[in-house]
Amino acid sequence: MGCRGWRRLYPKSGPCRICGRELHLGDTGACRLCTKQAYVLRPRRHALDLEGANRHGQQLYFADTERRLQLLNPKSSRRRYEPAPPPPPPLVPAGHRQMALFPPEGRDLRRGQERGFPDVDAPEVAAALRASVDDYAQHHGLRYYTAWSLDRGVRVLLSIQDTPGARFLASDVLLLRDLDLPARPLLRLLAQIDMLDDDRIPNIVPWFRERTAGLPEPMAGELAVWFELKLSGSTTAPRVKARPHRWIQRMVTNALPALRAWADQDKDSLRSITRADVVAVLPDRGTPRVDMLQGLRHILRPLKNRRIIFTDPTARIFCGMPTTTIPLPVEVDALRRVLHDQEVPRAALAALAIFHALTTGHLRMLKTTDLRDGRLFLPSRTILLADPVRSRLAAYLDYRNHRWPRTANPHLFVSQTTGCGVEPVSNVWINDVLGMPTSRLREDRLLHEAEATGGDPRRICDLFGLSVGAALRYTGTIDQPGLVEHNLRNADRRRG
Repeated sequence: MGCRGWRRLYPKSGPCRICGRELHLGDTGACRLCTKQAYVLRPRRHALDLEGANRHGQQLYFADTERRLQLLNPKSSRRRYEPAPPPPPPLVPAGHRQMALFPPEGRDLRRGQERGFPDVDAPEVAAALRASVDDYAQHHGLRYYTAWSLDRGVRVLLSIQDTPGARFLASDVLLLRDLDLPARPLLRLLAQIDMLDDDRIPNIVPWFRERTAGLPEPMAGELAVWFELKLSGSTTAPRVKARPHRWIQRMVTNALPALRAWADQDKDSLRSITRADVVAVLPDRGTPRVDMLQGLRHILRPLKNRRIIFTDPTARIFCGMPTTTIPLPVEVDALRRVLHDQEVPRAALAALAIFHALTTGHLRMLKTTDLRDGRLFLPSRTILLADPVRSRLAAYLDYRNHRWPRTANPHLFVSQTTGCGVEPVSNVWINDVLGMPTSRLREDRLLHEAEATGGDPRRICDLFGLSVGAALRYTGTIDQPGLVEHNLRNADRRRG
């Protein structure tokens, strides 16, 4: 890069007056190597001596590392160290927001990149944000390009902000994706320093509106009240705890068939629902009955506590027991394919699930400090790792150190998204990397152990930390004809 910049800055070529080679010459009539040699050996506050510096030879260096050679010159190292500049004042967001006379309908940042962004009117805010970016990059071990991208994203946001010093809108931060700038790390950074105004609409809000669009207006309004309670929670009596989005989706999905059936029967409001109506729409038995009644109870009971409906029609209705499922093994070819895969993260995840029956939650929360001395230290038990697992984990650690050498994430498994943060990977990422649910590999390992021990539940409880009831689910399947045939077929393949 230095040679290219030198040729672009000094396009004129000729014989160097120091070494005589035919090269691109600078203002002093010397080539770049002779000039750099003089700069390296120049004492502090002295003129440049080209002849004296190159009289006894020249020091060669690798490309783009010439600045380090100044440490070899004792005269140039005698510098007066100036005190570090004082830290910028703490960043306090502005308490007002300037309204735009003609607010833009949509910002095109690519047009700004082509024509240039306006200058920032708040140098104090820009300096404080730059210090926050440097601290965030150092704390999370970000590379130079990622830290530079964060700093550029902050400068772009300052240039398009209507009120200097106010909190940044999350919708404006997401526009940085058009410029290939990291939006998620910037959202986390702004949230940490209290400079983020999250105006995003959660994905569950349009999902809920779409699912309840065909219901009568009074019933939809009552469901909307329940949705707001479970989404945001309430601190006023009776207090309601905010629930995760996946929980809300599951309850609405379970109760929606009953709600649509009542709407078809011309029942406009949940206040008119009786116990007989609930019993009429419930399935006879099994898991569908349990799921539907559970969803209706979690919807109607909070509405009754809030006095939106008069009674809870689901009270004292026996839901029965869910249908028991039979764990199924996995074909040997599928296990070999995922265990010997060329992708190092996939092989490491598969080894932990196949040999030691770890759950998705265990894989997500594993940390690098939990792996030591050939053992895996979980909160509930300690696992002595098998040799195939050790080799694959060693390969994964080499891959992790090479891919994210400076990451501050303490978790063992890191993705492209979590490499710049400290949060664990998601369940979806683990299942996507494996190509199948982790529960299938876990069930196959537990079934194999149940068969090897002759159906001893105590052995399964000690090895894998299961309860007695969970262990009996696997030991009760060793005599089933289908599983016996499957095990014999897999044994033949192993021998083959």
